[in-house]
Amino acid sequence: MTRRKGWKRLEPGTVLNACVKCMGLKPGEKIEKICQIRVVDVRREPLTAIIDEGQAGADREGYPLISPRRFVEVFCEHMGGDENQEVTRIEFEYV
Repeated sequence: MTRRKGWKRLEPGTVLNACVKCMGLKPGEKIEKICQIRVVDVRREPLTAIIDEGQAGADREGYPLISPRRFVEVFCEHMGGDENQEVTRIEFEYV
């Protein structure tokens, strides 16, 4: 599971390469692929919807040590915007 500010046209069934870092590479740096994933669900929702999912929402995002409320704060600090912004919730499976 991941949440993104963009990715509005992503569709279920799309296969993607998960990478360590895909944006902000310095000249000469290479993309480090992790594995392939298949998108199983995509929807736009308020960022705060993760709070309604409880701790399981933060766990699925890969942040088991922080609360869903703190996840929202960290997302806004790093990605910009406020807690009421709409984001793309992407659920995936490993191929």
